[in-house]
Amino acid sequence: MVEDDRADAILVEELIADTNADIAVVWAPSMADAERELARARPDCVLLDLNLPDANGISALDRIAKRDDHVPVVVLTGLFDEHFGVSAVASGAQDYLVKGRVEPEMLRRALLYAIERKRAELTAVALRASQLTALENARLARGLLPTPLLHENPGVEIEAQYRPSHQNALLGGDFYDFVQTPDRTVHVMVGDVAGHGPDAAALGVALRIGWRALTFAGLRGNERMRQLERILRAESPVSSGVFATVLSVALAPDGHFTVVRAGHPGMLLHGPSTVDWLEPPAGPALGLNGQNWPLSELELPQGYGLVLLTDGIFEGHAGRGNERLGEEGLLELARSVADLPGEQFVKAIIDGAGERAQAHGGLSDDIAVVRVERTGT
Repeated sequence: MVEDDRADAILVEELIADTNADIAVVWAPSMADAERELARARPDCVLLDLNLPDANGISALDRIAKRDDHVPVVVLTGLFDEHFGVSAVASGAQDYLVKGRVEPEMLRRALLYAIERKRAELTAVALRASQLTALENARLARGLLPTPLLHENPGVEIEAQYRPSHQNALLGGDFYDFVQTPDRTVHVMVGDVAGHGPDAAALGVALRIGWRALTFAGLRGNERMRQLERILRAESPVSSGVFATVLSVALAPDGHFTVVRAGHPGMLLHGPSTVDWLEPPAGPALGLNGQNWPLSELELPQGYGLVLLTDGIFEGHAGRGNERLGEEGLLELARSVADLPGEQFVKAIIDGAGERAQAHGGLSDDIAVVRVERTGT
């Protein structure tokens, strides 16, 4: 209770005593005393007089809110100052009482209602914040996982799947993209920003959009990777030490393709009943001051698919102790489901990795898998 008039304070204390409720009262004769009490512990409710020697009117309410905006406030007003009580409620107080017109039961209900109203208000605010965060995360997720930009008859079939980790549901740093340039070359990319959360996701979106823009601008190989390195440095927090891995493939209509790896794992070559592991030479991850990334030229037979993936699919625990699935384990898993067509194959290897990690609490990292198959149509 913040009340400078000791006689009024005693009257309120007597009213509280008459309620027979379990209520303890701490009296503060000034706003400075009230602020010291609030610094020590948060009360269930504040009874606040608006005419204090060191605070007057709504400014008194503002000072309580600045000290702790989670505490409910019931304003005490004089007989001729009822309009101040209405203004106080409009400014954030939960209720107001007029001195001299308060009965014990009225006071008890006012205190209990104020506490519940504030609790409901804070719950509504938290819910709204959670909804906004979910919307922002969804927008970031859409930025990480875009719609393909291909010609009407692209000559390829693409299957892309993303799975969030068990621990970091929805938002991670894995991203992918695939576009087709006017020469009908299909460009496919997967990447992985170190870490989780909105910062990693935002950086992944920036790199994904940058890769798409640079691809349509005609940049290829080392030139494109150097520009992605610049984007990462520009978009990362200062001195964050963050890095990202990227694997980029350019598939020509005749089946020849080039590969550039920036610290990223290799990929699977999925053919009719066969799976092999391809690991072309790699350069450093983005963010590690790299300047040169080897450009490898290979050929994709018709009916075969390249499977680009992030390391979350094979980094999860899958055996005794700290044993992980690893690249060899992933290859063995992929070969066991090699007869499946593209979409089912991708789902099967993701599900299989998840099942093997189930005994260890599930997959601990996000997974992005993109399969591109040359159809010739």
